[in-house]
Formats: sequence, structure tokens, C-alpha cells
Amino acid sequence: MTRFLFASDSFKGTISSARAAQLLTTAARESFPQAQTVELAVADGGEGTVEAVVAATGGTLRTATVRGPRGGEVSATYGLLGDGGALIEMAAASGLPLLEDAQRDPRLTSTYGTGQLIARALDDGARDITLAIGGSATNDGGMGCMRALGVRFFADDGTELDGVGADLARVARIDLTGMDARVARATFCVMCDVDNPLLGARGATHVFGPQKGASAAVVAELEHGMAHYARMLAKTFHTFDATAPGMGAAGGLGAACQAFLGATLQPGIERVLDLVGFDALLDGCDLCVTGEGHADAQSAHGKVISGIAARCSRVGVPCVAIVGGMDADACELLQVGVDALVPTVIDVGELRDALDHAERNYLLAARRVFSLLKIAVPSH
Repeated sequence: MTRFLFASDSFKGTISSARAAQLLTTAARESFPQAQTVELAVADGGEGTVEAVVAATGGTLRTATVRGPRGGEVSATYGLLGDGGALIEMAAASGLPLLEDAQRDPRLTSTYGTGQLIARALDDGARDITLAIGGSATNDGGMGCMRALGVRFFADDGTELDGVGADLARVARIDLTGMDARVARATFCVMCDVDNPLLGARGATHVFGPQKGASAAVVAELEHGMAHYARMLAKTFHTFDATAPGMGAAGGLGAACQAFLGATLQPGIERVLDLVGFDALLDGCDLCVTGEGHADAQSAHGKVISGIAARCSRVGVPCVAIVGGMDADACELLQVGVDALVPTVIDVGELRDALDHAERNYLLAARRVFSLLKIAVPSH
């Protein structure tokens, strides 16, 4: 029997990952009535990842009230997965969109709420925890997150620090004795799609600080503090390497997760595909269809399409990408395992019209794919 696997990213603001799979099934059955179709919701570690992975694994969504990046309460959703693990998006508790422009100051923000979500997942019995750490409002080196898990940071005069960005330069002692004992019994993986080190011109502060509201003077202040903090981490954890790729992710949260939690860092799409059991679902398939809202040069580097296409290529399963729109540079995808690129928009018109008719256009594109495929692949 013909078997198809459908695993697309969402088309932001128009079609969810799950809905794209449903439309593909509708189109496929028109040309291959007896085909077996497998629908899989996926994402690359960004917005919508928790919902996609929870749906794919038969898990549940949980909501907790935690501290936001400036200390006020926020309601944050995380996922308990079907296999007993947990998936947390740090942006749900410590993300930049939670702050108004006037509130954005990485000297004053903290990842404490992210640590509270980790604690809640541990309360729920999770022992394999994945953190997606994109979209942060913070530059605290992960101190806030670790404080929520029982780590204490002290200044020279013995004052316990809150763990905001402005405290980086003041850390004189790190006390691990109160750290939640459950951390040692759990495994942690960080979804990380940046390779920035903790310090320097490509580090957490210089690259991402201005996006979080830091002026040039504040960047210099925070970089000085982060360098001091890195020395304290190296003193506390003798294997810590501030120059390692990903340490600068989320204002240094990547470094803290590696140092305090023993976390491994993995590209977002690769971790998602592992969590949803993609390789097992791909086994025996005749075709995989993936896609995203707009394909460009970045699509070939660590996004849903390239991640799926690479896995398809390794096992010899053809891969078609249906995309909302595409730049000429999107053809780079044809070099990383995509066998055909199919845009959904075929008429010249206004962007608003394309968005308003996104499902119609997507279904038409899917029908074109399967009608062509029917010529070459007899139904069996």
C-alpha cells in the first residue's frame, strides 16, 4: 500500500502544522484513494513547538503562574509529552514579547520564571526535560533560572543576589548546596539554533543585547559583568568553556543549562524530530511532504524543511516541500534533500488576498503535487 508522511511547519498566521497535514491527506486521497497517510505536527523549536510536539506524542498542555522577565506574574504553558518527558519554551515565561518596549532593559530582566517551569515539570514527574530557549528578554547568564531551582548567588558583602543582568558583575560566590535534588536525577536537552559563544563580539551581550533594549553603554556594562560571571562559572565548574558554541544563547541561559544542569545542546528541528519519533514514522514511506510559509536562503539551514529533507535523503525517501512563497535562494533546498519545491501562490495579487485564501491555495498546490505523482507512481 502507498504510504505518505506529512510533516510541515505552520504557515504563520494562516495554516497550523496539523491543518496542513489534514489538507495534504484530503488531496492525497483524491489521487490515491487507498493510500495510508501519516499526519505529523512539527516545528523547529520556535513558536508553536510545545503544541506541535504535545499533539504528536499524545501529551498534555499544562499552565502555571510564574514570574515574568520583570518579576510580575505571567501565565505560561508547557507540555508533558506522551513518553513522560516535558517540553518548555523559555519565551513563555521569560520572553521578549511579554514586555512593552519601555520595559525592555536586560539589566533588570531575569529567567527566574523559566526555572519555575522546570520545577513544575519535575513536580509532574518529568525526568527528561527539553528547553526551547529562543526569544528571550534576558541577559542574566541563566542566574534567575538557577535561583528558582535552589542555587544561590552572593555578592562580596554576603548579600544574596536577585539574578538579573545587573548582578553579573557582583557574583562573588555560587552556592549549590540548596539545588533541587531532582535535577541530578533528570536529563536536560536545550534546543539551540545559534552557535554564539558566551563572550566577545559574537557573544550573548553584543549580538542579542541591543534587541532586548540595551544601549551601547549598557552592552558594555553587561559584557563586563558577563566576563566576570564566566570566570565564576569556570571556578565552580572546572570543565566549563565559555567559548563553546551555544553558550551565548538566550543571554547566557545556554551556558547555565550546560554548567548547572549538565544539559546537551541540539538544533531545534533535530530535537523535535527525535521527540516525535520521525525516523520510525518515515520507515516504509513512499513520499514525505513538508513545507513552511515562506522559503528562502535560511530555510536550508536548521529549519523544518531542511531537517526533514536531510533525514529523508539518508533513507532514500523522496521529499517534496510545499511553501506559501519562495525566493530564488530557496532553491538551495534542492541541495539538501528536497526533491521538488512547490509554491502555493500562482496568481499575481495582493499579499492580503494570498493570506485570506491560504487554505484554498495550499489545497490546490497539494492537488497539483499528487496529480503529478499519480503519473509516476501507480496506486498499490
